[in-house]
Amino acid sequence: MTALRDARFWLLVAAGLLALAGIADPQVGYRRQRIDALFIVDITGSMNVRDYRRDGTPESRLDHVKATLAALIADLPCGSRAGIGLFAERRPFLLVAPVETCANFAPLAGTLERLDWRMAWEGDSHVATGLYQSIALAAAFGTDLVFLSDGQEAPPLHWSGPPPFEGEPGKVRGLLVGVGDRLPSPIPKFDRDGREIGFLGAGDVVQENRSGTPPPDAQQREGWHPRNAPWGAATAAGEEHLSAVHEDHLQRLAAATGLGYARLAPGLRLDRAIATHATPRVADARLALAPLLAGAALAAVIAALVPRPRRSAGRPRRPDTHPSFPLPHRRTP
Repeated sequence: MTALRDARFWLLVAAGLLALAGIADPQVGYRRQRIDALFIVDITGSMNVRDYRRDGTPESRLDHVKATLAALIADLPCGSRAGIGLFAERRPFLLVAPVETCANFAPLAGTLERLDWRMAWEGDSHVATGLYQSIALAAAFGTDLVFLSDGQEAPPLHWSGPPPFEGEPGKVRGLLVGVGDRLPSPIPKFDRDGREIGFLGAGDVVQENRSGTPPPDAQQREGWHPRNAPWGAATAAGEEHLSAVHEDHLQRLAAATGLGYARLAPGLRLDRAIATHATPRVADARLALAPLLAGAALAAVIAALVPRPRRSAGRPRRPDTHPSFPLPHRRTP
């Protein structure tokens, strides 16, 4: 009966009951937004620029995208679907058709890990055309689109601008993600065996798109001739051998196609950015209560083991109000 009056006994009983409840693995259901998206990753040469950092070490745009998407897909609620493709030249190439993310996380993560710039079949980068075709590909699967690119066109865009979007803006929802820093950086250069041998120079890339009709001001250029030199006689100059995220270009493409836009910058919650522009979909999710019950049981055990302060023996003595020394006697007159 003495034990029943001890609070430590009841704390241990509560800990045991909580532990038994945790072993039963109770769960509660709730609703969570799910994502169905086709992720298309730009793997062209400028994505090798190392203008991100991870743990103090420079990281290429492509490696940063791979790590970001792997973490993102791992956190998607079960019931979401993700597909993976790559972009090079002027079109996307599908690697994994949209599949449920929880059951297929390992192949999705493995595919992302193996993305490499060497998988590109051409060195050109017609971003606008590739985006338009990616939208059509996502529409065929009934998913949203997440297109990740630095927006660097190679060769550069014609002076008249990108080709027009001929689809229906907003029919396919999703996000255009700008990759890279706003300050230009040199683009790594590789030999035929894929070994890095330095950086591209001004003469290694096309600095001006001279296909089609010349610009209206071409006649003002040095050495201009309507037949022999319609673009002028001087060699084109520019900074196409450097690379920064082309936000203006990407934002115009996003506006033309009805996609949202966000730059993959430190601090960006990509999941929230995608959810903002994604088609509303919900999935049933389950929250496991076992960790909470285990924590409560542990807290109860710790509370039961904490030493309690000792009680002093007997009743406390009241302070003596009578002094023990004799009072002085009054002298009688």
